[in-house]
Amino acid sequence: MKKITIREIIKATGAQMIALGDMEEALNKEIWYVTQDSRETKEGVLFVARVGEVRDGHDFLPQCFANGVTACLSQKVVAPTNGAIVLLVPDTGKALLDLAAYYRNLFDIPVVAVTGSVGKTTTKDMIASVVSQKYDTLWTQGNYNNEVGVPLTIFRIEEHHQAAIIEMGMNHFGELDRIAKAVRPNIGVISNVGVAHIEFLGSREGILKAKCEMLAHLEKDGVAILNADNDMLQTLEGKLPQKVRWFGVEHKKDFYADEIAQVGLEKTACTIHTPIGNVRVNIPIPGVHMVLNALSAAAVGVELGLTPEQVKAGIEGFRVTKNRMSIETTKDGITILNDVYNSNPVSCKASLDILANAKGRRIAVLGFMGELGDYAEEGHREVGIHAAEKGIDVLYCIGLCCDYMADAAKKAGMKEVYYLETQEEFWEKGLPTLKEGDTILLKASRSREFEKTVAKLQGVN
Repeated sequence: MKKITIREIIKATGAQMIALGDMEEALNKEIWYVTQDSRETKEGVLFVARVGEVRDGHDFLPQCFANGVTACLSQKVVAPTNGAIVLLVPDTGKALLDLAAYYRNLFDIPVVAVTGSVGKTTTKDMIASVVSQKYDTLWTQGNYNNEVGVPLTIFRIEEHHQAAIIEMGMNHFGELDRIAKAVRPNIGVISNVGVAHIEFLGSREGILKAKCEMLAHLEKDGVAILNADNDMLQTLEGKLPQKVRWFGVEHKKDFYADEIAQVGLEKTACTIHTPIGNVRVNIPIPGVHMVLNALSAAAVGVELGLTPEQVKAGIEGFRVTKNRMSIETTKDGITILNDVYNSNPVSCKASLDILANAKGRRIAVLGFMGELGDYAEEGHREVGIHAAEKGIDVLYCIGLCCDYMADAAKKAGMKEVYYLETQEEFWEKGLPTLKEGDTILLKASRSREFEKTVAKLQGVN
């Protein structure tokens, strides 16, 4: 993080300073790190006391003072000790975003914002891999894509960085508006508009509206990069003031792909067509849906001045994030398709498409897909029907709403379908049936913690 002073923080947030000793000296103190974790506090650190659902950061202020923290953002009047400074604001969450917006404006570099209902992280990582072929690039780590994670990511931008790729998530109206105001992107990528978070946003039209909050903060000379194959995003054609670049497989506009071929379970090959030339690439992750991610990365790369060859190198050098369709074979000869990070009907059906290409017995172990609201029953039934249509050999449906999935799969003609209430039941009844040559897909919403079953599989005899 580039050092900023307490004076600058007050300018950005409108905070009232509470400090002992010389006021001018306090205003000139420098901050080189921002955190909401009291364990990271020491001299030079700004601690943000956020009020969360489980913990209140203000409870940890005495610990921060004892650790020698330089300053704390607080929405409660607190007397500082040990030379610390308290910066009093009405809302620490808003102040964090305001400070991030100020800090982002210290850098004249291209910032790419990435959002979408499905596959944000994979899209972001692939874009980062491409852009890194030419620029010293910072990108979002892990799932730091919300109103806390995005500011903390912005504070990681340093003088040597030449570009930044910021993932932005949301599940309520107004979130992307607040986040994008801090990010102020030069390029905005919307990978798709599906049904994720429909429980809170009411409809796909509502999801589109929420995603478009990002575009309101896109620079006037910026570029919106949109999925031409997505029916909801198609409705934006001709309606945005900024330049738009379209990517797709079905709709061959600015960036498109053809000659798509699955290369075993490990890769997807395709030819990418761009306005400046075409290139044949091997995407190092299975699934036709990954072609769209590669196309969005190509579009960002070309907009930032990369050649088709640099785009190819970035796509082929991409490495998947843990628990997102990673593939391994156990010592017992069982292939695991580990896609347990999260799930919704669109991504689950895409993962089943990959499983369908496997040799040997194809087994799907699927769990609850959250945040679907009134669409929950229909969404789970769609997945069950898709599993049957793709010829999956065995389907285990585990937990809440998965009885709908099992019922639909059976009605669609699937023979081996099992509904279980818990993962533990699968460990008892399903694991002993696995044998050499099987390929097993595991996928569920993050809250289901299916990585526990992955760990069990890695020890299967």
